Parts: sequence; C-alpha cells; structure tokens
Amino acid sequence: MTKNHVVATVNGDRREFLCDTDQTLLQVLRDELALTGTKEGCGTGDCGACSVVVDGRLVCSCLMLAVEAQGKSIETVEGMAQGAQLHPLQRAFIEHAALQCGICTPGLLVAARSLLERSADPTEEEIRLWLAGNLCRCTGYTKIVDAVLAAGRELRGAS
Repeated sequence: MTKNHVVATVNGDRREFLCDTDQTLLQVLRDELALTGTKEGCGTGDCGACSVVVDGRLVCSCLMLAVEAQGKSIETVEGMAQGAQLHPLQRAFIEHAALQCGICTPGLLVAARSLLERSADPTEEEIRLWLAGNLCRCTGYTKIVDAVLAAGRELRGAS
C-alpha cells in the first residue's frame, strides 16, 4: 500500500508525515508526530477527548482522515502553553480543580480555547452549549464552566 505524503502546520510548525489512506488524524498525531496529549476516548466522535482545531474549526480528530490535513493548520493541546508558561485555561483548570483522570481534559481545553477565541466573554449557558460535545465522567461540569469563566476574565484583563 502506498503511503500519502502530507504537509501541514501543527501548533505553528511545518510538519510532514506519511500516512495510509484510512489513518485518522488522531492516529497520526499520536503515533507519527508523538503529540500524545490528544486522547482517544470513544473513537466515534461522541466524547470530544480527541478535539483539535483545524483551520479554525473544532473537530474530532478520530473522525478526520489524516490525508485531509494536507495544507491545513492544526492546533492541539500541546500548542497551548508557551514554553513553561501555561495558557490561562490550563492554569484555571488547575486552580478550579476542573480535571481529574485527564482523559477529557485536553479536548475540553482545546474546545474552551476555541470558544474564548470566538467569544471573549461567554455566558455560562454558552460555555455549556459549546462544551456539550465533550464528555467528562469525573468532575461534573460546574468546575469546568467556572474555569472557563475565570480564564475568559483573565484573557480580557477583567478581575
């Protein structure tokens, strides 16, 4: 079987990889590019653990074929921190105890960042609606919503 050559921008860096026609973006991120922050929860696009942003759109990487990444810009949870400096969402998730087992956390962080980039001051209802595709079995959503609200305030410079 001939491998496909794909060139994409991943977390701001030009990356090249070879993939089979049936390989998912999730498989390539984890197995070929060693970006293991993105998790596989269900493998069917129902849990959101594998959420990434592709060309500004939130997607489940378990449902996207890797060959479809050709020429695209992909953002994963690894792209959130700047060196040792955590993204405000990452800090807020820690400060508000919005994570436990960690399976859902990367997808929730990527989804929440995508929301805050679209709406700097979302309501609790907007946050719950936006994150509805991300399942968490450990924390419940109150702490997650509180963390997103706090990060939004920080990113806006509000107190």
